[in-house]
Amino acid sequence: MNGREWQVGSVRVTRVVEMEVVGGSRFILPDALRDVCLSHTWMQPHFMDDEGSLIMSIHALVVDTGERRIVVDTCLGNDKEREIPAWSMLQTSFIDDLTVAGYPPESIDTVMCTHLHVDHVGWNTRFVDGEWVPTFTNANYLMARPEWEYWSSNGGDQTYGSLFADSIQPVVDADLQQLVETDHRLCDEVSLIPTIGHTPGHVSVMIESEGHRAMITGDCFHHPVQMSRPDWCSSADHDQARGEATRRELLDRLSGQDSDIFVIGTHFATPTAGYVRRFDDGSHWLDVG
Repeated sequence: MNGREWQVGSVRVTRVVEMEVVGGSRFILPDALRDVCLSHTWMQPHFMDDEGSLIMSIHALVVDTGERRIVVDTCLGNDKEREIPAWSMLQTSFIDDLTVAGYPPESIDTVMCTHLHVDHVGWNTRFVDGEWVPTFTNANYLMARPEWEYWSSNGGDQTYGSLFADSIQPVVDADLQQLVETDHRLCDEVSLIPTIGHTPGHVSVMIESEGHRAMITGDCFHHPVQMSRPDWCSSADHDQARGEATRRELLDRLSGQDSDIFVIGTHFATPTAGYVRRFDDGSHWLDVG
């Protein structure tokens, strides 16, 4: 497993990176002070540099069952004005990289949005001939019903800024949106599990094939440090108490009776994935092998 592609039974999962950066994560995890992070030495060298700055990634994950090609989350996207300067008016090679990985946009049949934040829906659309159009023209775009209902009834552009108009509404207008429940099964190998807290309808993705299991986190964990510090909440969490409870429940499960579940982090830097293990003091860490 090279941090870019994994095999889960007969299912292949491929990571396509939009950006991987050091530092700049304090606005997401305000408790992640360098000196405190440095005490969690297990995070080096993959998830933290020598100074204690966290390393994070924004990437999509393609789940290929052989019959289905599912993109889980679509990063930030190009040409979009955003409040965070480093995320605004990007010109990345994401679509070319996706194609080189063997997944041109027209070959994708499903887009699964774990939630509807800016760094998870950006490539839902692209700017063509002066308008925003769906990137994945042959795909159904799945969104958890409570997630959609919350955001669509709480201000749209007033809450989102331009996000709703440039990355979500064009999908709805093209009749490609499909609302699903938080425990929806996409196919025999792929299903959703509710991991509420970061947003009202946040989901993670479970893959099961030939006796092997993997979970794509979404943003219930932004960074592996939250395995040692589940009390560190994101500044973007809708319900911080619920988010912390979700992390603690998952950590107990993933280090206990379900310790065979391979965890693939939606924002975890290279090598991105591993198994949750428990220290003697009861805290947790990510074993990347």
